[in-house]
Parts: sequence; structure tokens; C-alpha cells
Amino acid sequence: MTDKPVLTVQLASPRGFCAGVDRAIQIVEKALERYGAPVFVRHEIVHNKHVVNRLEAMGAVFVKELDECPDDRPVVFSAHGVPQRVPAEAARRDMLYVDATCPLVSKVHVEAQRHHKSGQEILLIGHAGHPEVIGTMGQLPDGVMHLIETVEDAERFEPNDPDNIAFVTQTTLSVDDTADIVAALQKRFPNIAAPHKEDICYATTNRQAAVKAIGEGADLVLVVGAPNSSNSVRLVEVAERAGAKTAHLVQKAEEIDWSWLDGVERLGVSAGASAPEELVEDLLSALARRYTLHIREVRVAEENVVFKLPKEVA
Repeated sequence: MTDKPVLTVQLASPRGFCAGVDRAIQIVEKALERYGAPVFVRHEIVHNKHVVNRLEAMGAVFVKELDECPDDRPVVFSAHGVPQRVPAEAARRDMLYVDATCPLVSKVHVEAQRHHKSGQEILLIGHAGHPEVIGTMGQLPDGVMHLIETVEDAERFEPNDPDNIAFVTQTTLSVDDTADIVAALQKRFPNIAAPHKEDICYATTNRQAAVKAIGEGADLVLVVGAPNSSNSVRLVEVAERAGAKTAHLVQKAEEIDWSWLDGVERLGVSAGASAPEELVEDLLSALARRYTLHIREVRVAEENVVFKLPKEVA
């Protein structure tokens, strides 16, 4: 007999690593295999301390800017994308660089460049200061792209020519928030050019859908992810909006405040796109030491996307 209380756990699926994150981590690992340590990485390769610490132990050196890198060692650019000045500077210094930008982020860069070439004024829906936004805005000359963070921004924006504007979006946004901003823009500017296909990536969309499914009726939702990970922070918001009584972001099991689980009978668990599955397993193990778990996986989509590695490490 056990006197541990029973806890029903709904495990969101898909959760954790997406194809872009998986590819970026592989790029650093294979660069270390091929070129030996150290391999320099500009910014966190993905927003997860656990991943960064493991790669550091293998010989990766994480830096903020290119001027911290020697000319004679490889440098990898993070999955979030970089402004054009960064590869230009690496080429000028004759450095070996490998671009780990997620192909879905690169697609947004190409869209923005296409709109610019056709003379359109461009709006970027995203969050100021996020590396992906900095990278996307850095694809074009300063002042060409305007950042829209909220519906209020969309309602205030005054274009040069309301019939000659286009928008692109950060890939890791809340699907619902973005829909509201797009609706506000389209109401004001019926001729605004939209992406052929939603810029928000398939993995962000799927993880948010899974969290909606586990959030409805949950007493608590725990999302494993980093506080600087846009897609992880969005999952907490999505859970609460879906009906969870409360939701918290934790980087690892040790960050759980056990008072959160007082009175909780139904718990939802998910993980952001840059969080490894072993962190979810650690969290479930920590729960199992205190509760008798009834785990049910709630799957909303199958993912089989794989992105090719760049030639420098393939």
C-alpha cells in the first residue's frame, strides 16, 4: 500500500525540441567533431541553459559578439538568426562560420527582402529585443522595417502609403495574439500583403495547441523552459488563457515550489521548443517521489519535420 496522494498528469504532445533546435544543436556538436575544440558560438545556440552547459562541457565557447572570436576558429550563429552585418564581418575576417539559423526564420528573412525589393513598407509583428527580431530587422537597412508588438501598435501605425505595405512575423509568437494584431492591421489596411503561409512555425503552433488541450480544466500547468525563451513564455500564457487555474514556467524540476501543488488533482505538463526531454523526465520523476501518478499523453499532432545540415558540418 502507498499513502502517496494520486495526481493525474496530462502530458502535452508535441512538446520539447523542434526540428530547428535539434538541427542547431547538431551543428555545434558536428562542428566540434570536425574542427575540434574550441568552437565559438555567437549567443546561446538555443534558449536553454541545460543545452548550453552541455555544449560548453564539450568545448563550445559562447560569446555575445564576433569581436570576442579569434579569426582562426570556427564560429556558429544561433538558431534565432543574425543581422546581415554579422556574416559580412565574418567573411571580411575570412572566418569559417556556420549559420545555424532555423530554416523557418530564414524563410521570414527572405519574405522581408522580397517585400523590400518590391518597394513595400514592412511591418514585423514581434517582441522588441528578442534575438530573432534583431536578426530579422537586421536583414534590411535601418528604418525600413517597423516593429508592431501589440494591437495598440497596429492601430497607431501610420504608413507612408496604406496601399503599399506588407507584414511578416516572429516565428515563436502566440498564435491567438498574432491573429488579433493581424486582424487589426487588415481592418485598417485591407490591401496589406500577408505571408503566403503563416510565419509562426509549425512547432510553436502545435505546442500551443497541445497546451490548450491540457490547460482546459487543469488545476496547474507546468511548462519546462527558459525565461528568455519566447515560445516557452507563450505556453504559460496559452495555458492560463485555455482555462488552467494557474501555470508556471520552470527551467528544471528543482525550481518547482511544492506549495503550487496544494489541492491540485489535475496537472498539465509541457516543454518549450528548446527544452530537452530529459528535463521533462526529471520533472516527472520528482513528481513520482511525492505522488502516485496517472499519466495520460494528450497528442494533437504528429511531427516528422527534419532540416538538412549545412555543408560545413554535413
